[in-house]
Amino acid sequence: MTNLVRKGNGKPLRDAMARKDMSALKLAAATKKADVRGKGIGPTTAYKLTGVAGVGVDICRLRTAWLVATVLDEPLQELFDMPTVSTDTVERCQPHGDADPR
Repeated sequence: MTNLVRKGNGKPLRDAMARKDMSALKLAAATKKADVRGKGIGPTTAYKLTGVAGVGVDICRLRTAWLVATVLDEPLQELFDMPTVSTDTVERCQPHGDADPR
């Protein structure tokens, strides 16, 4: 599952919320309306995601980030750092000790 990291300790998120006059509770409620499944994110997740150091969490699921960005009408990349390429998913082009040397 892809995880994203919030930028600037959540400051861009809090700034976007201030522009929309939203609290974490209002943000959570708005994500339920934006979610086609009607689930959205919970108030606790919203508080943690938008919280400051010591209270906030930096990592969230892509789906959570997408719902938040949609509600705040902000580009995802303005609020969260995009994941880098993982070497776990890149195929090896050279055998590493498993080829018969004969």
